Amino acid sequence: MTVTQPPPRRTLLVGFGKLGRRLASRLLADGGEVFALRRSDGALPDGVVGIRADLSAPLTANLPEVDAMVVTLPPGGAVDSYRRVLTHLADALPSVPARTVFVSSTGVFEGSSSDHPITERDDPAPSSDRSRGLFDGERAAIELFSATVVRPAGIYGPGRDFLLRQVREGKAVNHRRRTNRIHETDLVRALDLLLRMPEPPALVHALDRAPAPLGDVVAYIAQTLGVDAPPDDPSAEATGLVHDGSLLLTLLGALEYPTYREGYAEMIAATPAG
Repeated sequence: MTVTQPPPRRTLLVGFGKLGRRLASRLLADGGEVFALRRSDGALPDGVVGIRADLSAPLTANLPEVDAMVVTLPPGGAVDSYRRVLTHLADALPSVPARTVFVSSTGVFEGSSSDHPITERDDPAPSSDRSRGLFDGERAAIELFSATVVRPAGIYGPGRDFLLRQVREGKAVNHRRRTNRIHETDLVRALDLLLRMPEPPALVHALDRAPAPLGDVVAYIAQTLGVDAPPDDPSAEATGLVHDGSLLLTLLGALEYPTYREGYAEMIAATPAG
């Protein structure tokens, strides 16, 4: 496992969904201060200082001085929405944090093709508005904050049960679509690690050790649930890419959920029968 340091003294979490909440608890437990920038009000975990702001427009007040920042905002509708948001963020900060982690997505490769597993050395060739927006956001985060970029594959875990519901409902899926995923727990571990490392890599693909056709995944879920596997959609093409998560394994040492089997089995076991 990579040697790490204590957490940053003061961390700003830009966006405060499930990832932000879980990351905040780790930072607070080790003595860090955490600020959560979000558009809404509402209860926050003890110790987290809330900042209500909408980054779609310039902010009218400066943000606090922080040592680190993690950006987990969902992409907007326009291709340049990430860049506008990040520019407003940069303008409101007293100074550039010493460490910034920008959470993007392997969706930046949407529309690309490859005859080998995609690694951090492969350049995206985005062909959709979503993938172009993600890629532009990555470049803006690097230009403005010298950010480390993390590209998670499909995130799953407690409360992220879309595929389980599809299998239970027996809805047809594209069995031939190549898929990659990462359990939320391991993604949070990766974000925490990248905040603490003395010299983090510039780019990390976050995915587990078992890229698999979607048909294999739903068959396993169905077997574990004791139901029939959902039918294949015969009209769908064999889309998707295989990604390589070797760098993440080098950094973390091991994953708590090395494949979808461990993760989905736990989620199914935790679901009340009915």
